Amino acid sequence: MRRISEILTLLGILILFGSCKKDIEIDYHTVAPLYVIEASVTNDGMKARVSRTNAMDDNTTTSDITGATVIVTGSDGTREQLFHKGKGIYQSTAIGTPDVVYTIDVEIDGQHFTSSSTMQKEPMVNDFYFIRRKIVGENFLMAKLLIQDIPNEENYYFAHLYRNGTGFRWAVKKDDTDPNKEQQILFTFAREGSNDKDLPKEGDRFRLEVRTIDRKSYDYLFSMQQMDNTGTNPIPDFTGGCLGYFSAYSQLIDNYVFRYASVSDEE
Repeated sequence: MRRISEILTLLGILILFGSCKKDIEIDYHTVAPLYVIEASVTNDGMKARVSRTNAMDDNTTTSDITGATVIVTGSDGTREQLFHKGKGIYQSTAIGTPDVVYTIDVEIDGQHFTSSSTMQKEPMVNDFYFIRRKIVGENFLMAKLLIQDIPNEENYYFAHLYRNGTGFRWAVKKDDTDPNKEQQILFTFAREGSNDKDLPKEGDRFRLEVRTIDRKSYDYLFSMQQMDNTGTNPIPDFTGGCLGYFSAYSQLIDNYVFRYASVSDEE
């Protein structure tokens, strides 16, 4: 047994030193830069961010595009040009109208990228609060969002929770399992008493954005949600071969402060 132990120790040392001396080369293919467009028409205005990806050996993540022409047209005959405000951001104060189909066209150096989305009615939030729920004998802190479904139509929802100004949790929801009734979204944080960085602290500030979105936007965001499991990219949203997505939606925004005294115990 002692001899075997000595052999295993020697092998471990050889492997350790061998691995320290070996150079690891990463063989990656050079990919041409792609344009990225993140755009929206909302009940608060129109906005688009236009950028371009960089090579892997470039330290920056994206390059902002300042010379694009961004036009949004509606099925009601409206037409708006979004003007550059800096850092690749194009904006207009024009707001969207529910049930209108909006199409965005972004022209960059003669290339056109287009996408369409249908504006939705404003969401109805019934409640949002923090809860404590026991899972396998451990208490976990969560947040519960209750949305009143818009009756007699197919609806899709997107909720984004920010913590102290930074994106924290997001989720999409469709009303196919319980239409016309209250829709529930749970955001799980962390085990109570742990050192997990996701565990809320007393006084943390949360901003909640709740959107009603169309089926196309839901499908894109759901595909993003599944990326870790499928190992694939989100489904394409623009014609012309760029990345990103365009969504017309109505949105509600509210702010909350986390207090342990207000956490409710729920089964």
